Amino acid sequence: MTSLEAIQLVLAQGELTTVNLRDWITNNIVPLVLLAIAVILLWIGGRGDNAGVARRSIGLLVGLVALGIAVTGSGPAVGQALANLLVSTG
Repeated sequence: MTSLEAIQLVLAQGELTTVNLRDWITNNIVPLVLLAIAVILLWIGGRGDNAGVARRSIGLLVGLVALGIAVTGSGPAVGQALANLLVSTG
C-alpha cells in the first residue's frame, strides 16, 4: 500500500479529529508541566525571592486560563463575554 492509498483510506473513513491527541496532551503533558512549574516556584521561594514567586504565579495563572480556554474550546464564548463587557447591547 502506498502512502497515497493509505491517506485515501483514512479520508474515506470519515472526519479526522484531534480529540485523541488533545486528550493525551491534557492527561500526560499538562500534569508534567504543572509539576515542573511547582518545583521551580518552590525552588525560587526557597531562595527567599517571594516577590519573584508572586510575579511568576500571576503569569502562571494567566497561562492556565489560556490553556483551559484552548482545551475546552470555549474561546468564542469567552470572546463574546469580553466583548459584552466593552460594548453595551441595550
